[in-house]
Amino acid sequence: MALPACAARALGPPLQPERGAPARTTCPRRHSRVEAELAASRPGSVAASVRAGPPRGVSRGFNSQTLLDEPLKASSSLAGAARAPLFALLPRGRRRRMHDFRRRWDLGSLCRALLTRGLAALGHSLKHVLGAIFSKIFGPLASVGNMDEKSNKLLLALVMLFLFAVIVLQYVCPGTECQLLRLQAFSSPMPDPYRSEDESSARFVPRYNFSRGDLLRKVDFDIKGDDLIVFLHIQKTGGTTFGRHLVRNIQLEQPCECRVGQKKCTCHRPGKRETWLFSRFSTGWSCGLHADWTELTSCVPAVVDGKRDARLRPSRNFHYITILRDPVSRYLSEWRHVQRGATWKASLHVCDGRPPTSEELPSCYTGDDWSGCPLKEFMDCPYNLANNRQVRMLSDLTLVGCYNLSVMPEKQRNKVLLESAKSNLKHMAFFGLTEFQRKTQYLFEKTFNMNFISPFTQYNTTRASSVEINEEIQKRIEGLNFLDMELYSYAKDLFLQRYQFMRQKEHQEARRKRQEQRKFLKGRFLQTHFQSQSQGQNQNLSQNPSQNPNPNVNQNVTQNMTQNLTQSSGQNSSLKENQESQKQNPGQEPGDGHTSPGTSDYMGSVEKWR
Repeated sequence: MALPACAARALGPPLQPERGAPARTTCPRRHSRVEAELAASRPGSVAASVRAGPPRGVSRGFNSQTLLDEPLKASSSLAGAARAPLFALLPRGRRRRMHDFRRRWDLGSLCRALLTRGLAALGHSLKHVLGAIFSKIFGPLASVGNMDEKSNKLLLALVMLFLFAVIVLQYVCPGTECQLLRLQAFSSPMPDPYRSEDESSARFVPRYNFSRGDLLRKVDFDIKGDDLIVFLHIQKTGGTTFGRHLVRNIQLEQPCECRVGQKKCTCHRPGKRETWLFSRFSTGWSCGLHADWTELTSCVPAVVDGKRDARLRPSRNFHYITILRDPVSRYLSEWRHVQRGATWKASLHVCDGRPPTSEELPSCYTGDDWSGCPLKEFMDCPYNLANNRQVRMLSDLTLVGCYNLSVMPEKQRNKVLLESAKSNLKHMAFFGLTEFQRKTQYLFEKTFNMNFISPFTQYNTTRASSVEINEEIQKRIEGLNFLDMELYSYAKDLFLQRYQFMRQKEHQEARRKRQEQRKFLKGRFLQTHFQSQSQGQNQNLSQNPSQNPNPNVNQNVTQNMTQNLTQSSGQNSSLKENQESQKQNPGQEPGDGHTSPGTSDYMGSVEKWR
C-alpha cells in the first residue's frame, strides 16, 4: 500500500535496519512498530530526547530517573510515535487515548515523587524530635540520633501504622456514641445496666406518698398451679414487643411453642394442657381487639372457665399487667398508624353487658378507613378514642355509665375516671413504661420470679419521634390528653420509686449475706484455733501433771468459748427464720418490732427528699 506524497516527504528516506536487527516483515502494524523502535534507539532522534528528559510536569530538581526508567521501557515506542510526524496519521480517537494515557502517567509519577519526598521529610523530622526527647530523658543511653537506615524505616512504618489505625477508627466509629471511646467504660469495669434510660438524673424527687405495700410487688405466681397472667394491651405503647418477650424470651421449664408463620404460641403449664398466659400471642383476641379493663375483668373468667361447672372451677388469681407510654408520643404514633389505614373496627367496647350505640360512640370518618388523615383533622374530631385512651382503658367504665356522656357532668366524669385508673394501676401485679425498658424487665423479673433470656432493647428512634411538631401543636395534644398526662406522671413516680426500693432492698440483702458469711467464717476460725490450743495444753498437762495446780481452768475457758459459739449460731439461725417467715408472707405488713432496716432507711430518705 503506497503512502501519499506529503507523508513520504515528511518521513524522508526509509530507515535501514542496523546489523543484527530483525528483518522487514510484510505485516504493516509490525513494520511500523519496528521502525518506531529503530527511530527511538538512535541517539539523535526525537524519541531518544524524550526518553532522556523527565516527564512533563516533573522538575529537574527531583531525582526521578529511577521512577521513570521502568514505565518508559514499555512506552518508548508510544513516545517516539507521538513526537514523530507519523503520529499525525493516526485516527483522532487513538491519538486522544494516547495523550490521556501519557497525561495520567505523568500525574501519577508526580504524586509518587511528592509522596516519597514528603514521607522522607516527615520521618527525618520525627527522628530528630524523638532523638532530642530520648537524649534529654535517658541522657547518654539514648542513641536515637545515630539511627541507621533500618531504624528509620521502622519508625516510618510505626507512623504509617498509627495513621492507618486512626483512619480505620474514624471509619468504624464516626461519632461520640462509640462504646470504645467512652471514658465510663474505663472508669467503671461493671457499668450499671439499669442506668438512666431517658437521659435524666438517676435520683428523682418523689411527688406521691406510697406505702411499703405499694412499693413492694412480690407475686407468688406458681406456673404449675391455677393462677393466670392477663396482659392488658393498650394501642401504641410497645405492647407488641413486650408480648413477644413473654412468649419467646422467657426462661421456663416448658417454653412456649411458637411455630413459623403463626402469630399465636402455645404456652401450657408443665404437665398440663392449660395456658398460664392470657395475651394476644397466646390466646389471641379472645375478649375483643385491644380489650380494656372493663372488658377483661368480666370476660377472662368466662373464657377460661366457661366450659366447666361452677362447682368445679378452681379459685384462680388473675394477675393483670400492662405497659404505659408518654401520652404525646403515643398520640402521634396512633395518628401515624391511622394514616396507614388502621381502624380497630373489631374492638367490641363491651360495657355493662352491651356495646355502645352509634349515638354514644360516633365515628370520625365516613369511608372504610381514615387513611391519609392530616394531624389537624385527627385532633379536631371530638369523638376520637385516641384522646385520653390510657385512662379510659385502665378505668372501670361502669362507674360513669359506660359511654353514655349524659349520666354525669363532664368534670365529675373525668375525675372518677382518673381516680379509677390510678387505683387499678396501683393494685395491678405489674406495669412497665416504654421509656424504661431495662427497668421494666428488672421489675417484672423481681415481681414474678421469672427471668428473661436476653435483655430488653431501648428504641429511642420511633415513628412518633420522626414527626416534627411545633410548641403550639404539642400543647394542644397535651390539652387533649390531660387525663393521660396526669396518669403518666403518677405512674412514672410509682414506677421509679418501686425500682429504687427493690434495688436498695437487693443491695441490703447482699450486704447482710456477706456479713453472715464473715461471722460464720470467723466463728469457724476461732473454734478450730481454740481446739488446737486446748489440745496442746492437754498434751502438756498429761506430760507434766504436777505443774498444773488448777486443772479446771482450761475446762472453764473451753465451756465459755463453746457457749459463745452456740449463742452466735443461735442468733444466726433466728435471723434466718425471720427471713424465711418474711419470704413466706411477702404482702404482710411487718410489726413495730420487725421493721426491716431497708424499709425504714428508704422511707426516711423519701421524707428527707420531701
